[in-house]
Amino acid sequence: MTLAIIQIILSVLIIALILLQERSSGMSGLMGGSGEGYYQARRGMEKLVFYSTIVLSVAFVALAIYQLFIQTH
Repeated sequence: MTLAIIQIILSVLIIALILLQERSSGMSGLMGGSGEGYYQARRGMEKLVFYSTIVLSVAFVALAIYQLFIQTH
């Protein structure tokens, strides 16, 4: 039961972080930058959001696999 609650929390956080990464309304758009569609290196908060999304996604998948192994044994 606890693993399911943790997975729900992680999934909500992942969704929020993915929505923040959208180029047109991302962190650069919130901070006054322009979203003109050209490639720009991630810096500051955008970099933190990007890496946080990766870490939370890996944690979510690891919990899902762990939960599968627990149910089969």
